[in-house]
Amino acid sequence: MKDCYLAIDIGASSGRHIIGYVQNGRMELKEIYRFENRLLKRNGHLVWDTKALFKEILTGLKACKEAGMIPKTVGIDTWGVDYVLLDENDRLIGDAVAYRDSRTEGIDKSLSRVVSEHGLYEKTGIQKQPFNTIYQLLSLQKENPGQLKKAASFLMIPDYFNFLLTGIKKQEYTNATTTNLVNAAKKEWDMELIARLGFPAHLFKPLSVPGETAGEFTEDVAKEVGFSATVILPATHDTGSAFLAVPARDEASVYLSSGTWSLLGVETLKPQTSEEAFSLNFTNEGGAFYRYRFLKNIMGLWIIQSVRRELNGTAYVEGTKSRHVAKKEYSFAELSEAAEKCYYFTSKIDVNDERFLSPESMIDEIKGYCREHEAQVPETVGELMQCVYTSLADCYVKTIADLSKITRKKITGINIIGGGSQDRYLNRITAKASGLPVYAGPTEGTAIGNLVIQMIHAGIFKNLQDARDCIFKSFDIEIFT
Repeated sequence: MKDCYLAIDIGASSGRHIIGYVQNGRMELKEIYRFENRLLKRNGHLVWDTKALFKEILTGLKACKEAGMIPKTVGIDTWGVDYVLLDENDRLIGDAVAYRDSRTEGIDKSLSRVVSEHGLYEKTGIQKQPFNTIYQLLSLQKENPGQLKKAASFLMIPDYFNFLLTGIKKQEYTNATTTNLVNAAKKEWDMELIARLGFPAHLFKPLSVPGETAGEFTEDVAKEVGFSATVILPATHDTGSAFLAVPARDEASVYLSSGTWSLLGVETLKPQTSEEAFSLNFTNEGGAFYRYRFLKNIMGLWIIQSVRRELNGTAYVEGTKSRHVAKKEYSFAELSEAAEKCYYFTSKIDVNDERFLSPESMIDEIKGYCREHEAQVPETVGELMQCVYTSLADCYVKTIADLSKITRKKITGINIIGGGSQDRYLNRITAKASGLPVYAGPTEGTAIGNLVIQMIHAGIFKNLQDARDCIFKSFDIEIFT
């Protein structure tokens, strides 16, 4: 078999190990291992179980060996904004608190006393989200300042897993931009801002970029998994990887990475930090090759995932997960079908309302929103899902209109990648609501983008366009009009 490469793609709800290789001019994928990622309640906060996640990373690597598909290189991508702190002995300080935790509520008032929201946007170009790392660090500074003082290292989640694999610490650019602490124009930490906020300067090292080598597996890791490999930095922020996989043939099309979050936008070569972009709350996330992702973060399939989890009777308790018997176990396909049967239901919600970020009951929150806005309250599963689906489609349409206004471009199509590209009903109503063709696929966009960087590093592709040409030929794209 030809040389193969491994993308370890960890999202907020699940992770996967996907092997990729090029054969007869086509990129081929093979999923080797898949695992769940769940939030825990610990010490009064929602946290990530980084120990369990790293164990899953190692288990997936062992599965590659067992499958006879040992990768030349490995790349890890995850969600953005969350981080860990290490002490001088490289031990974790505290928990890896998750972005859905409520600790950042109201902390923006503290930030505004140091820098205005507009002033911050002019520096970093990042959309205001209550969970951005800048707010998390300010919350920690307020709640437990001793942790920051004790910290010797600050690593984003994928940086930390790379360190555990290689023993080498690197801070990767694309994920770092989600902190709201990277200067958009200079493409480096804004040390003046960091000093004004009172964050320890020694925590912020020179940034590494996608394509750089993170290091080789440590002896302990190699011994445990049965082989050694080189770890390459992809765009470690999953959206940064996902956008690389869009096989777009039209520069006037928008990209929609559809998963737990919906990231809708375009690629640009310069950050756009105008008053108009600021007022419409668009973000300029850093991408591979210093291509900016000018986009909006939309709550996305998280609402659907939460409703399904609630209907199926999943509950969370301190440090674990418990289940009780549900009347019915709904699949995502069944929820989509239920929504389609209730096409007549017209009530909608603002999917970006913070109330939907981490409610105790997503169903109650949706009903409460409708009630408070004097809209018909959904009573059946189908009505509930139709409310969510049409609300997502409407949000996409409004965001596209705002993008067109800011960029002064007429948008001609929508390219959807990621797991959400498989939701044919959502694709259809999005095409109908927008009046634009929807091009759905590839599904594993994030893993493909991760592999693209590794394959460019290996010399399989000359550049990004060469890779995108291969992606276009390799994967089926479904068109909705």
